[in-house]
Amino acid sequence: MAVTAQQIAELAGVSRGTVDRALHNRGRVNPEVAARIFRIATELGYKPNLIGQALVRTKRDFKIGAILQSAETPTMKIVLEGLKQAANELRASGVEVVIRELRGLDEELLLESIEELVLQGVQGLAISPNNTPELRQCIDQLDQQNIPVVTFNSDVPGSKRICFIGMNNYRGGQTAASLMCQMIPVGSKVFPLTGHLSNTAHNNRLNGFCEALQQETDCKITILPFQPCFDRDDYAYEITHHMLRANPDLAGIYVAANGQQGVCQAIEDLGLRRKVKVIAFDLNEITMQLLQSDRLSCVLDQKAFEQGYRAPYVLYDYLTYKRRPQNALIYTDIAIRNKYNSDLESSMCPESVPKR
Repeated sequence: MAVTAQQIAELAGVSRGTVDRALHNRGRVNPEVAARIFRIATELGYKPNLIGQALVRTKRDFKIGAILQSAETPTMKIVLEGLKQAANELRASGVEVVIRELRGLDEELLLESIEELVLQGVQGLAISPNNTPELRQCIDQLDQQNIPVVTFNSDVPGSKRICFIGMNNYRGGQTAASLMCQMIPVGSKVFPLTGHLSNTAHNNRLNGFCEALQQETDCKITILPFQPCFDRDDYAYEITHHMLRANPDLAGIYVAANGQQGVCQAIEDLGLRRKVKVIAFDLNEITMQLLQSDRLSCVLDQKAFEQGYRAPYVLYDYLTYKRRPQNALIYTDIAIRNKYNSDLESSMCPESVPKR
């Protein structure tokens, strides 16, 4: 079996982009790292795919589109950094990654952006999507046009996208339920707050949490009806403030999407920081500060940088070598973070991120 650049990257503990730069003398690479890469490549008998390289060199209009929804949120800003890092690395191979940043979840605007990028000649698309019949139909039509689609962060199950890259959000919800049971007294009340009802990730996190809590019969926890805050801290604040005043015995709040800052501020204003435990998602500048100040109990991190970073590489492999991912669901790790291990920089290092 032929040795791949990805295998060399994994053995060397670097990104595939670093391997590409070292072996083909593109850009700066630490001399010690380059020597390690050359040694591993020589030992494995690595032979570059000359046909694939020739295709990349001659196809200067090789173009990939990436559409990022909710680009204003802290987590998606980290996803964007991953996209930009991959775009910078792929540029050396003659690949242009065109990125579109959209505010909120707007299906009509998303569909318009897809049409715009297709008219610009993109040969593949990476999308953070809504889960709607219209978008599913659009992805299937793109497949018929031989334009592969990768979904990241959120998914469109049942569509003809070649893969999804992101956290197993249902498992994330289950993990949060298990942690909540350990944090609050038996027989307590818990309030779940979600983001957008049309977002698969948010829904899966909510369902995983509620269903797991119902199975934890020893906890005897009462789950209050969930409410959406549409990723807005002001909505999250008002909803949380109302729920706490209406339920003085509320002991835990589960934040399935964004809105963490608004939730924590409402708890603070009512003087309930020590009484109410809060579990949320995503390590970013805001949640890191909330963890450090003990306003968040813990955060489930979904490796947002990795999601953005891997998506263009999956499309690059597919378009260049007709190589599909081994799995249609590429799950990023679920990392439990508290104030003692909330290091944002280490979670955004491309050298430790696989591409496909």
